[in-house]
Formats: sequence, C-alpha cells, structure tokens
Amino acid sequence: MGARTGEEFLRGLRERPREVYIEGELVRDVTQHRAFKNVLESLAHLYDMQHDPELRDDLTYVSPDTGDRVGTSFMQPRTKDDLEQRGRAMKTWADYSHGMMGRTPDYLSSSLMAFAAARDFFTTNDPRFGDHVEAYYKRAREEDLCLTHTLINPQANRSVGPSQQADPYLAARVVTERDDGIVVRGARMLATLGPIADEVEVFPSTVVKTDPADAPYAFGFVIPCSAPGLKFLCRETYDLNRPRHDHPLGSRFEEMDSMLIFDDVFVPWERVFLYGDPDIANGVFGATNAVIHMAHQVMAKNIAKTEFILGLVSLIVDTIAIEPFQHVHEKVTEIIIGLESMRALLKASIADAQVDRWGVMTPARGPLDAARNLYPKLYPRFVEIIQQLSASGLMATPTLADIEGPMGPDIERFYTAARADSRHRIALFRLAWDTSVSMFGSRQVLYERFFFGDPVRMAGALFNTYDKQPYMDMVKAFIEEGMTEGASSATPATGDGGAE
Repeated sequence: MGARTGEEFLRGLRERPREVYIEGELVRDVTQHRAFKNVLESLAHLYDMQHDPELRDDLTYVSPDTGDRVGTSFMQPRTKDDLEQRGRAMKTWADYSHGMMGRTPDYLSSSLMAFAAARDFFTTNDPRFGDHVEAYYKRAREEDLCLTHTLINPQANRSVGPSQQADPYLAARVVTERDDGIVVRGARMLATLGPIADEVEVFPSTVVKTDPADAPYAFGFVIPCSAPGLKFLCRETYDLNRPRHDHPLGSRFEEMDSMLIFDDVFVPWERVFLYGDPDIANGVFGATNAVIHMAHQVMAKNIAKTEFILGLVSLIVDTIAIEPFQHVHEKVTEIIIGLESMRALLKASIADAQVDRWGVMTPARGPLDAARNLYPKLYPRFVEIIQQLSASGLMATPTLADIEGPMGPDIERFYTAARADSRHRIALFRLAWDTSVSMFGSRQVLYERFFFGDPVRMAGALFNTYDKQPYMDMVKAFIEEGMTEGASSATPATGDGGAE
C-alpha cells in the first residue's frame, strides 16, 4: 500500500473500532467524537503531506521490498545523507504543529526501524523474536501504521516493584502463557495518542527489577488498539470545541493521554518481541540504539517548538513596543541561546554519526543525551518568559463572540496595541495564553518536564554511561606532570633566609 493519505488513515480508524472511555462515555468511533475529531484532522494532514509533490522526496522513500513510496521515518539510514533526509522529514512534520504534537507517527516508526535492524539482539531472548520484529517492521512500513506506546506502570506504591504491590495485577503482567501466545492483565500508563493510533507498542521502561518475581512484567509486544479486552481510559479533553481564534493550539493539536487497561488481552506469539528476561527488557532501547533515533526525532520537534516560542515572544515584544527595556533583551536572548544550543547539538550528533554494530548510520549519542537532559529545563523557562513579558495581557483576551458581539466597538477601541489593531493584538495574546496558561499550555510544560522520563533518572543514566575516563586521565597526567617537575626543581635551603 505504501504511504497513506489522510483519508486512508481515518478510514482505518473507522474500520477498527476500539474501546475508548472519556468523561464517562464509551466511544467506538473516535473520528466522530469531539475530543478527537480536530486532532485527527491534523494527523490526517500529516499523512496528506506525504503526497505533496514539493514534499514527497523528503517525506517518503522507495521501499526496498515493494518499490512503493513509504514514510521516511521507516528508513534504516546507511549514510549521513539518509540521516539528513530523515531529519528534514521529521522537521517538516514538526513544523506543522510547531512542535506541539509530541507523538507524531515518526516517533515510534523510528523505534521500529532500529529494532528491526538489531533483530539479532532479540534472538538472544528467543530465536523467534528476531523474525517477529523484522516482519512487523516491514508490515508497519508498507501499511504506514500510526503507533503509540506505553512504558510506565501505574503510580501506586513506588517504593516497591510491581510484584510487591498489594494487587499483583495492578501493573500489566503476563497471566497465562499459551501455545499460541500470551495473555496480559493489568494496566499501563501513559499512552499519548493512544485512542487514535492504529497500534500500540507495549514495552517496559528501563526499570524492570531482576527479581524472578518480576519476570512476568518483562515483555515487549505490539497489538492493535482494537484488540479485544484493551481499554483506553482518557483524561478530560483540552479541546473545548471553541473557535480556533479562542483556542488556536488546543483546537488542533490536543493529542490526548490515556491509561491502558488490559482485561486478559491475548497477544499472538508473532507479535511478541521479548519476554520473561528483565535484562533484555532493560537493555532493549539502548542496545538497539532505538533511543538515539527516537531522540533524533525529538530534537526536530524541540527545535520547531523553540522556533515557534521565539517567534511568539518576539512578536509580543514588537506588538506592545517593549523592546527598549534591557530585561526584555535578556529574556528573549535566553530563548535564542536555547534555540542555537539545540541546533548545534543536533548538528554535532549528525556530524559525528557512525555506522553502528547493526549497520545503521546512527547519530552520536552524546549531543542528543545532552539535549534531552537540557530541554526539560529550558521549556518551562520559555513559558515563564511568555508569562512575564505578556503579564496582564494574557488575562485581557476577549473571545471571538465578544469581538463580534455588542461590545465589538469598545473592544476595537480599547484593545489596540502600539503596532497592531485590536483583532491582531487579541489573536496574538490568545495564542500566548494557549501556549503558556491554558490547560493545553500547562500540559505542554508538564509533558516536556517528563518527556523522556524522570529527569533525575535521566541524569543518573547519563552520569553512568558517559565516558568520563579520558578527561580523568588528562587531569591525572597534568597533576603527575606538576608533581614531577616540582620534585626535580626543588633546591636545598641555604639557611640564611636570603637576608643581605
């Protein structure tokens, strides 16, 4: 089939009803529900972009198996040119939502392509699993599937592992192993895009304990979102179905987050990639370099998002004429430095890319690790800057109904700005509000804080994996050199104190 159109994507969702609960309501056709309809239009647009003649060569490539054009995010890069094409494709999609959609399909496609390239890693767990990974990757590529994923166990008693919870089936675990597959019971969080994806990757985060009692919680598989017994429990929607003027971001890019409940869900063996080995489960993203290729996609998103923030803040400064103030310069410069840092780290990762043990051209991990530890600190600060520079302007934001209502003439008079009429000023500040204050904007801050997981654990992982030995050796050598020179240049004291 190759790269899908937006309508083909939506038709696939309609043809495969799923069990989605939101605000007490059971939803079978997500394409018609108010909580999902608008963001699905945005996702459909991404798929349509693959068929734009001006974008096709970046967003698609020729499948090595069928000759059809398929999504670039499925490409297993062999050269730096391939990496650069992947980067252009990911940035093009990220630019559409200005980085506000964190789980566009290219994120999980990147993980699948890395898994498939590293198929031999999975055979160390079971000789069948390498074939399963490769076959599924090819199917996802040729059918242009949209995937979400879920990694985290429910937050109950975080001081103990899943097997030690009061309910051993609180966290999703294998309850039965059959000749034809496994049966899974329990829950997982947090599946962003879950209710509106085609399928879901169910993998552990890198914290499965090696206690034999925790082995049933160590697995990796992919299932359709329509699988019998799989339920999606959604948070309330941040798309309030208001005019785009009033909610310019939330009305288009509200991805939705959900908990997954596995009510004895059957998973055929051909969809299982790893099982029963905590060490394999804990190492899968690092050993296959999936985390690096996923981070590459995230960098494209972060750069697009920071470009948007810089443009938004700069337009606020210009519109209300606060550019003479030095504190304004300082704040805007913080965003500029953040943007250039992200760009530089991404360029460094591509410049130092190497072919990995699986034959895949892989960005250098160091710059990407630095970037994914840095951005969770940068983004909340960027939002704070929007709030500081906009001040009460974020609160004085009439709705479209106000503008078109009886107060319209007064609004036109009193909401003007130094360099904009009232309508443009209000539209700008409603965008700033939706970015930094609204439910949608607040969720973005929380999302960026924990995008790759607990920031403390991320810092610990970087501390433990970064090769610090060469720098320690350099300092030791410098110390030894000083000690040696000091000993050789020492002279006996004369005893006269140097007095004349």
